[in-house]
Amino acid sequence: MDRGDKMNISLAEKEGFTVCEEEYTQPGSILCAGCAAALAIRYILKVLGPKTVVVIPAGCMPNVTPIFLTPDFHVESKNMFRVPVMLCLFETTAASAAGIKLGLEARGDYETTVLGYAGDGGTFDIGIQALSGVADRNEDIIYACYDNEAYMNTGIQRSSATPEDSWTITTTVGKGGRKKNLVEIMAAHSIPYAATAATSFPIDLMRKVAKAKQRKGTKLLHILAPCPTGWRFAADLTIKVGQAAVESKFFPLYEVEDGEKYTITYEPKGIPVREYLEMQGRFSQVVKDSARLQSVQERVDLEWERLLTKVKASKR
Repeated sequence: MDRGDKMNISLAEKEGFTVCEEEYTQPGSILCAGCAAALAIRYILKVLGPKTVVVIPAGCMPNVTPIFLTPDFHVESKNMFRVPVMLCLFETTAASAAGIKLGLEARGDYETTVLGYAGDGGTFDIGIQALSGVADRNEDIIYACYDNEAYMNTGIQRSSATPEDSWTITTTVGKGGRKKNLVEIMAAHSIPYAATAATSFPIDLMRKVAKAKQRKGTKLLHILAPCPTGWRFAADLTIKVGQAAVESKFFPLYEVEDGEKYTITYEPKGIPVREYLEMQGRFSQVVKDSARLQSVQERVDLEWERLLTKVKASKR
């Protein structure tokens, strides 16, 4: 266990939840260097522990099982996970997770947590119908979306999670239209728990996982997962980019309980949005255009004020 892990365990104890010393992910995958989605699932499983089943659709995460040749030229594979994993169709993550949970309960197992773990393409777009249905029935699962804001595994095409003005190979002059607000959509279903999180703030992320584990019903975690490949930044900057997203209010950290109670879980410093955007090649056209940059800043400020209004209203 390294120094960082010991510090996280100590901080978690002060926050009132437990983090496992054991690791339920292991080295050996063909995910990109600096992949925040791989780091997020590591943090999640250190809270959920060994009694967990993970359901993964098409996307980046199926790359956790690499195939390689041994010295004697035999083909072998090594699963990154040390808990059961099921790969499902792109659109069925939530439904598959709910089915597994019901199957476990039919066998008398009410302790195992079932986690759906999908990207933004498989959540905001392709999987949202199944997710809405599961939320409507309030099935007892945790659904975590690792949001790298585009279809990264297939070549960096835009999704409905792609921010306005962002470059992708299908939005070469910048995406038109706003990013879909997943937490608000799920909060409108009045599910027990919905929250944003970021790998750059591990204690906040793990606290929310622990909270979701304690609630019965459908729980959503919307996790910002900076992607060096698609966002165009060096792999060693993943944590700094994620921190800047939160500190600039571009991606605020908050939670919604029972569709009504809004709480901001981290107070951002309020750095200029430019500091976040200029770290990424995908916004290079924006930072060179003062008018577009000012528009982004105004939009971020407006969304932050709207969030504050919801927080204040929920306290009445």
